[in-house]
Amino acid sequence: MSTTHHRRSSHSSVSNTHIHQSHSHNTSYPPLSPTRSRPRPLPPNNPPEPPLTLLHSTTSPITPYRSLSHHQTDLESDEKAKKGRGKWYKVKLGYGMYNDIKNRLPWYLSDWTDAWNYRVIPSTWFIFFANVLPGLAFSLDLIETTGQYGVQEVLLSSFMAAFVASFLGGQPLLISGVTGPITVFNKTIYDIFENKADGPDYLHFIGWTYLWAAIFHWIAAVMNAVQGLKYVTRFSCDTFGFYVAAVYVQYGIQVVTRQFGQTSTPSAFLGIILAILTLVLPHYFNSIAKSGYVNKHFRRFCADYGMPITIIAMTGLAYWGRFDRYVLENGMTLPTTSSSFKPASDRPWLVRFWQLEGKWVGTALPFGLVLFILFYFDANVSSLIAQGSEYPLRKPPGFHWDFFLLGITTFIAGLLGIPAPNGLIPQAPLHTASLVVMGYEDESSSSSTTAVSPPPERSSPEMRDSDVHLREMENGNNLVRSKSHNEQNGLTRRLSNATGEIRRRVSKNDTTEIASTGKTDERREVPVAVVEQRVSNLAQGCLCLILMTKPFEHVLGLIPKGVLAGLFWYMGSDALLSSGVTAKILYLIRDERATSPSEELHNVRKSRILWFTIIELIGFGATFAITQTIAAIGFPVIIMLLVPLRVLIVPHLGFTEEELAILDGAVASPFTMESVGGSI
Repeated sequence: MSTTHHRRSSHSSVSNTHIHQSHSHNTSYPPLSPTRSRPRPLPPNNPPEPPLTLLHSTTSPITPYRSLSHHQTDLESDEKAKKGRGKWYKVKLGYGMYNDIKNRLPWYLSDWTDAWNYRVIPSTWFIFFANVLPGLAFSLDLIETTGQYGVQEVLLSSFMAAFVASFLGGQPLLISGVTGPITVFNKTIYDIFENKADGPDYLHFIGWTYLWAAIFHWIAAVMNAVQGLKYVTRFSCDTFGFYVAAVYVQYGIQVVTRQFGQTSTPSAFLGIILAILTLVLPHYFNSIAKSGYVNKHFRRFCADYGMPITIIAMTGLAYWGRFDRYVLENGMTLPTTSSSFKPASDRPWLVRFWQLEGKWVGTALPFGLVLFILFYFDANVSSLIAQGSEYPLRKPPGFHWDFFLLGITTFIAGLLGIPAPNGLIPQAPLHTASLVVMGYEDESSSSSTTAVSPPPERSSPEMRDSDVHLREMENGNNLVRSKSHNEQNGLTRRLSNATGEIRRRVSKNDTTEIASTGKTDERREVPVAVVEQRVSNLAQGCLCLILMTKPFEHVLGLIPKGVLAGLFWYMGSDALLSSGVTAKILYLIRDERATSPSEELHNVRKSRILWFTIIELIGFGATFAITQTIAAIGFPVIIMLLVPLRVLIVPHLGFTEEELAILDGAVASPFTMESVGGSI
């Protein structure tokens, strides 16, 4: 089939005879129902290899599939929804949660059955190591400074978040756990009241703080306040993601430098060696995965299990040969408790925070408000990024309902005296990336879509699309089904012209593989689906629960702190290298002859790119700087101010609409943003 082009706003192509016949058996369904998903074709006899790496997912904004024969009906229903949206928002309390549950409930059974896919296995192990170890390392400061938390509390917090998201969540792909911002928040509260003679009991005060924050969560969810996400663009997400990545690097440095005061000098240098090796090896595994060398199955194995293998290998190296006596020193490994399922300081699990003096209950209210602001931005932004436009998701989101559930987990965390779990960056998008299924373009279309064309104006509603005929998907009968005879032979999906970048990247990998294998294949690999299920999140949470038992906690206690520091450096450096802020900086310093002719930034004045990047760096610098002071408790307010800064101030700083459309844009696809009323 030859590639065809059409405009979304033009309906003449909808009446095309061939397209009409291919969808003649379809029936009109209400928005966001399960039958509105993309048709899933039967698996081919020779399924293509999955994506080469979990950590560097594709970034082409792929719009969810919508039946072309009902395009006009879709536009009319969308217009009606937009007209009525304001009225519902004002008069119907809880309408957002009701709508999320109504849209997501029909998919609940398939969320479990779709997990019968191999991608779930490496994804579970990958996200387990990427979640629990950084969470424990982040908590080292809390554990060693306050004495109120331990490894058991962090593991229980991660399990609780995974359990609630898996069984009740509207966005089960979202990974939650103990993050850097919540540890900064809790430690700052401890520092404020540490030297007060008549200060409150720490855990009681935290319990009331979490309760106030939970109440704000519930009020916001009932009043549909999560619709404010429509104003969150990549400007805010990139700036906040850059801050989180820098915090990862900073915490890694703190872990290794703190060891010089906790252990002997040789042991501290051993920690630095382990940290450097843990930083380098996962990047090396990813380089092999993208190189095109050796067998494709070996490359895929490197991408799936490179990071877990590094953690295990570096831990074993610490106990090998002459290193043994140094790693066994006190302070070199994770501190663990003497009994299973016992909190730190031998306290009871239930925190009787209601026994706090009345004067401190009111004092906890502004702290709870600050925590609510942090979670409103952090949790929802991690949800947006995990459901970004680069992932071909077919199931509807549930922002309002999940934010209500976040209030419940926050309240339970205060009741149990554990750190409150929250959406994780970059773990949440990495989890989605690890579940991406790749497919090959048809030979006839690949030859016509590889040509470099000028990037479209993303601010224009009439964006030119390319119809790519996809006829192969990865294995799994639960991922692929057929609705008509035509769909068995191929699946026509609309891909934005921005997918040219991913095709160019895949083309480079193909060229490398041709050189090493001598084989040619004109087809291009593109993401066609995501294994959207609840099992991988639940499984990694259950692994956290297993670690709370004494035998496995003993094994966990063997991991050197230097390995955790290296894991911090690796995840932070990887996030920095893939950040949108970094991409603009590299573009500005790169030789123009070394950039692609179709690079969208060519259409933006370099002075505007520089100015936009400076604004992002100022936002990052202000957030990072305040966390280094006693006023660190207010850093969530600085983060939230990024949204009005982008909406109200940036457009008046000399940018044209076309330039802002290229420099910035919606984080998720319109399909995902429907849950919060679209995007600006």
